[in-house]
Amino acid sequence: MEISVKIPEELAAQARARGLKLEVYVQEILARQAATRERKSQPRTPEEIRAWLDLLAQFSDQIPPLPEIISREWIYQDHN
Repeated sequence: MEISVKIPEELAAQARARGLKLEVYVQEILARQAATRERKSQPRTPEEIRAWLDLLAQFSDQIPPLPEIISREWIYQDHN
């Protein structure tokens, strides 16, 4: 398959800086993105899910309690 695109000069400069032909550099970028998407589509293990949830809850004890009634004044209390 062949695809024609306009390549920004900055991308060409990045390829030159790495000593690669532009085509090779673009192929490497696409291969990395494809590998990343493939990893993301795999289901998480229970251990990974637990670690993520623990990370989310890490500072939850520092969250101040909400008032019983949330008013406009309360929402904008720190604004002038």
